[in-house]
Parts: sequence; C-alpha cells; structure tokens
Amino acid sequence: MSNIPFQPGVFQSNEDFAVAMDEHDSLKEYRDLFFIPKIDGADCVYLCGHSLGLQPRSAAAYIQQELEDWAQLGVEAHFRARNPWMPYHRLLREQTAELVGAKPEEVVVMNSLTVNLHLMMVSFYRPTASRHKILIERGAFPSDQYAVKSQIRFHGFDPAACLIELAPLPGETCLRDEQIESVIEQSGGQIALILLGAVNYATGQAFDLERITRAGHAQGCVVGFDLAHAAGNLALKLHAQGPDFAVWCSYKYLNGGPGCIAGCFVHERHASANNLPRFTGWWGHEESSRFQMGPDFRAMNGAEGWQLSNPPIVSLAALRASMDIFHRAGMERLHHKSESLTSYLEFLLLETRSSQFTIVTPSDNWRRGAQVSIRLPRNGRALCDRLTSEGILCDWREPDILRVAPVPLYNSYRDVFQFVRRFAAAAE
Repeated sequence: MSNIPFQPGVFQSNEDFAVAMDEHDSLKEYRDLFFIPKIDGADCVYLCGHSLGLQPRSAAAYIQQELEDWAQLGVEAHFRARNPWMPYHRLLREQTAELVGAKPEEVVVMNSLTVNLHLMMVSFYRPTASRHKILIERGAFPSDQYAVKSQIRFHGFDPAACLIELAPLPGETCLRDEQIESVIEQSGGQIALILLGAVNYATGQAFDLERITRAGHAQGCVVGFDLAHAAGNLALKLHAQGPDFAVWCSYKYLNGGPGCIAGCFVHERHASANNLPRFTGWWGHEESSRFQMGPDFRAMNGAEGWQLSNPPIVSLAALRASMDIFHRAGMERLHHKSESLTSYLEFLLLETRSSQFTIVTPSDNWRRGAQVSIRLPRNGRALCDRLTSEGILCDWREPDILRVAPVPLYNSYRDVFQFVRRFAAAAE
C-alpha cells in the first residue's frame, strides 16, 4: 500500500500518488474484467479506447452460448435458444436506454453507425428550396462529411452551397457555444438539419447538447448528433436534452469488438410519425404481423421501426458482455472517474513545462470526453511510433494530433503517469 496521503482532487506529480489514487478507486476491479494487450509479455499502457475498446473477458462465454445454440438447435434457436434470437436485440434495450439517458422505446441496436446516419437523414433531412442547408463541424469525422455531402447531392443540391461548416475562431482550437448559437440564429431559416458530433473526434471537445438542441429547435431546425465518441463516455441524457435523433457505434468506448453492431436514438415525439419518409425493411415491421409476409409495411412504434434486417446475434452477444459491465458500473461513476483521469493527465502534461507540445482539448473537464489531444508540430508521428514500440498505445491523427484516451473502465492513474513519463522523455 502507498504511504501517500489520499486527497481527492489534489494532484501530485510522483508515481506514489498515482498508486494511491488507484488504491482508492472504487472502479479499480473493473480493469480485471478486460484483456490488456501485451508486448514482450508485459501489459501495454492502452490509451486507445476511443478507436477500439478492449475485449471483456466474459465476451467469449456470451458468444459461445450462441454458437452452442446454433449447433444444437439450428433454425429453432430463434425461438428455443437459451436467449431466443427473435427478440435478442431487446436484451440490450433497457441497458442501452440507461447508457444514453433515453426511454427504452427511443433506442435500438442495429446496423453500423453510418448506415444508421443515412437512415436518419432519409427521415429527418427533408430539404426544400428555402431550407436545405446542413450545419456540421469543419473538423467532423470524415465519414460524417461523406454521408452528409452524399445526402445533399441525392436531393439535387450542391454541397458547396448547402453545407455550413463551423470552424474555431482564428487562433483557437475549439468551438465556442455562443459561436454555434450565433450561426444557428443567423442562418436558422435556411438550415434543415444540424448534425454535430457530441465529442469532436480530433480535439476531444464535448458539446452542450441541450443548448444546441434548444437553439436549433427555436429556428425550426431538425437536430441530430453523432455519439461515436460520446456513447459510453459522457453521462448522456438524450430524452431530456431533446435532439430529434442520434447515432453511435459500439466498438470504441462500448467495447463491442471490431465492426460491432451500432445504436440509434429517435426521440419519442417521433415514435408514431408514420408520415416521415423512411427506408424500410422487414425487421421494422410491426411484430405481431411480421411473419404474415404481407405486401404493405407497417412500422413498429419507436426507434425499432427503423430496423431493416434481423440483427447479427454473435455481434449482439459480444456487446451484451460489455453492456452488462456498464450496467454494473453505472455511467455517472464512470464519467466522474473519466473527468478525474483527464484532469490528472492534463496536470501531469502541464507539469512537464515543455514547449514541444500544446494541449488542444478544453481545460474544463466537463467540456471534454475521455480524451486529451496533444498538438505536436514536429516529428509527432515518429514520437507516436516510438511510444507504441515501448508498449504505450495511443493514436495519431494527421497532421499533428496525438490522441490519448484514458478509459475509466480499464485504465488506471498509473497508466496515465507512465504515459506522461514516456511521452515527456520522447518529446524532448
């Protein structure tokens, strides 16, 4: 046990302090529920959960159960499996709603993030001659940029004229709330859809979702969010925050595995909006008559009505393993630890007093995700590669950003300490 006195919120720059913080961490046992990658037999310092979350040790058992039921029951497993496949996605509904602060009928796990984004835009991006613009971040994740531009072209408009891109003010790295509101107020009459990432993938900036939604709705705009870097990261309250829709992936902070099935939120005010256009598939058809195989589509109520096909059971099983862990840990506790970890990371970086890098993530811990982004104007890629060779796994984004994500489920304060020690030595 460490002899360092424990004082929550008061950081020190020695390793004994990191050890003491870990000893007092109420979530410390959750680290043992995940496989930590190794290099040369030693655990890595894995700070890349914003790209791919780690595998829960229980995932194999969840998947194995479905493989056994498939082997023993074949098609009958849809009805007779230990967890029947027909309603399997609903095993995740309550926990998903809990995770994002929604009502169960407002969420569904299905498809991939970009597929869900396209499905939502089919329904909620309805451009007219006078209102056809989409507001996004200039630094939005490329997949969102591609999807948005393709939807604009699909409706016969020109992205060069229809896309409004928010960029930080000169000399700044992040967007200001009042800046976003000003653009919405000035151009709201022409904006059909506001689509922002709840956490910017490059800077780690977290946005005020309720404030943006309120500003957008006041101007008659539809509001949606990409939660790829927020689901399983921020303590979301989607129902109360009020966006029309949101989409997210499950392979980052949700630890569902590479390419895991994604999630979707549709606010309850649209639950029975059968007048909304949508691309349809048989799994979104009302359950009571789905197998009558009739020619006319009748949508299920709520988010489930946007489903297309029966879901991949093995992928759902892997996600269940992680979601059960999230349910036990609780997002409020996880987010509290996340704020502490990123604050500690920022503290240690500033303590180096190095001129070789700058921190681009907001300093207020409530304005960032589980991520601190570091700008390295010189030799940053080589530095990232060196850290990887030393067992410190983080993430490089061109042209000059090193992303570091201490994930509260499995990262420790000592992980953060070891990263900064190795990073400072390499940067100098």
